[in-house]
Amino acid sequence: MRRWGALVLAGVLLAGCTGEASEPGAPASPGTSPEAAVEPTADPSTGPSAQPTAEPTAEPTAEPDAEPDEELVVVGHATEPQLRLSRSTSARLVSGEVTRWRGRRVVATGPVARRQRAVERDPGTLAVVPVGAVGPTTTVARVAGRDPVRDDPRAVDLTVVGDVMLVRGVPDAWGALAPTADRLRKADLTVGNLESTLSLDGSPTQGGDSFGATPALLGPLRRAGFDALSLANNHAGDFGERSLLETVAELRASPIEVFGAGPDRAAAGRPAYVEKGGVRFAFVGFNAIGETPRATPTTPGALSVRMPPRTGPRLVEADLRHVERTIARAGEQADVVVVLPHWGTQYTHRPEPVQRTVARRLVAAGADLVVGGHPHWVQGVDVVDGVPVAHSLGNFVFDMDFMEQTLEGVVLEATVWGAELKAVRLVPYAMDPRTFASRFVRGDRADGILADVWSTSTGPYAR
Repeated sequence: MRRWGALVLAGVLLAGCTGEASEPGAPASPGTSPEAAVEPTADPSTGPSAQPTAEPTAEPTAEPDAEPDEELVVVGHATEPQLRLSRSTSARLVSGEVTRWRGRRVVATGPVARRQRAVERDPGTLAVVPVGAVGPTTTVARVAGRDPVRDDPRAVDLTVVGDVMLVRGVPDAWGALAPTADRLRKADLTVGNLESTLSLDGSPTQGGDSFGATPALLGPLRRAGFDALSLANNHAGDFGERSLLETVAELRASPIEVFGAGPDRAAAGRPAYVEKGGVRFAFVGFNAIGETPRATPTTPGALSVRMPPRTGPRLVEADLRHVERTIARAGEQADVVVVLPHWGTQYTHRPEPVQRTVARRLVAAGADLVVGGHPHWVQGVDVVDGVPVAHSLGNFVFDMDFMEQTLEGVVLEATVWGAELKAVRLVPYAMDPRTFASRFVRGDRADGILADVWSTSTGPYAR
């Protein structure tokens, strides 16, 4: 995928944030929480009234940095709710006649990169940019119900969820997945981290914290919309070697792609390749927590990187270099490379410094998106050379009812055009403490979850 660098930094869409009203005179509070965290049945972006081929919202003024007929769009700060503009308001902003709008500065002239940087640095700034320059570090406004990025015919949507554990105290796997399944299935591609086996053929290795299931779990997972699952975590080996290999084999025989573990290091490092909408995705996962055996050239386990805080006092360079080579090779075969590390410290919103060190290396090797797991709480989002790094999405389904933070998280929804990452949205949810079913939330609960993410984010995602 093309690197954005300083030229193309714009476009995080916080899915369905309430933002500004569709008509002038009906503003939403800047602190309003994401409305589309609960997908409305009549949402014009997804329902029968969708207008993916709507005409541009306004006749653009001369724009030296844009293609001659390229649509101009309004973008805001990544942590702000998505603006919802009427056509007339959008036309006024795009024309450049408005320099301040509802307390925000509007930048419609000057080099495109400078306009985008102004928005990334200041939540009180809006900018007008060509839609072709939009990328994953600002929020693009909807106009008359149309999202210029997501509703474009070129758009391919990827959804990534956090840690999925559907056994032990979870009474019903499908019941836990059902409330979010419609939204997951709407994505062109949905990926998660499966924190259990699909085989009980062995003895538990972690006592009461051993998570094992049978192949019957594949039915609810597929019904919920999962297309690929990572086994690069500290529970894929919970019932021993035979169980791990049977789990890999069951997934390989199913419609769900598997990655991150296998009978040897080569197999564990083999990316899952999935093509959707003409875009070829590669998924690579690695485990930095231990417990599941580390795959070697001759023994089964998870692709692993030994690093603090759990698997060594320092980062093992040989492990990381192997993952870097795996990512680089994947980039030769795919348009978009997504890396899912299992890393960090549990029960904190703050990433370990080594996570940021490793993230920079993953991006340099060719990762186009990095989405971490294991901490059981949400953690911050960074941007490395234009690439978003979400350190932890939190638990998606997990029977952890002993604190509020383990019962909530965010779904990451990304949109790509060809090989370009155009948008990343974070959609908050909370689990029922009895059934552990996740449901998308709005209002104060959603605002609080996102505030936890922004609290340890850096760059364009810092608040």
